[in-house]
Amino acid sequence: MNKTFGTSPSSTSMNRFAPEALSLLRIVSAYLFLLHGSAKLLGMPKIEVFANLQLTSPSGISGIIELVGGALVLIGLFTRPAAFVMSGTMAFAYFIAHASGGNPLFPLMNGGEAAVLFCFVFLFIAAAGAGPWSVDAARRRR
Repeated sequence: MNKTFGTSPSSTSMNRFAPEALSLLRIVSAYLFLLHGSAKLLGMPKIEVFANLQLTSPSGISGIIELVGGALVLIGLFTRPAAFVMSGTMAFAYFIAHASGGNPLFPLMNGGEAAVLFCFVFLFIAAAGAGPWSVDAARRRR
C-alpha cells in the first residue's frame, strides 16, 4: 500500500483514467437523461404516456430540464450548474412521483431507482466537473 490512504500501486495506475472516465460518465448519463426530455417534448422516441403532455405540468417542466440540461451536460457546457439543477429535479421527482406511493426507502419497490441514480450521478458531476472531454474544459484551456 502507498502512504496515501486506501490506494495500492495497482489502483494508482488506474487513476490516470479517472478524468476520461468522468467525461464518459457525464456523456452517457446526460444522453440517457436527454432521451427522457426528448420523449416528453419531441415525441422521440414515441412513448404513449407522453402523447398529450402539457408543457406547464410537472412532467412538462421536468421534460424541459431533461432536454436542455441533458444537452448542456452532454456537451459539457455550464456543466456544474446544469448538473446541480438536474440532480435537484430528480430528487424532487423521486419524492413526489415515487416515494409518495409508499416504500420511500426502497426505490426498487416504487419504481424510483432511475430517479435516485440520476440524482446522485448528477450531484457527483456537479461537484467533480465535466472532465477533460467537454466544452467547459476547452474554454478553460483558451
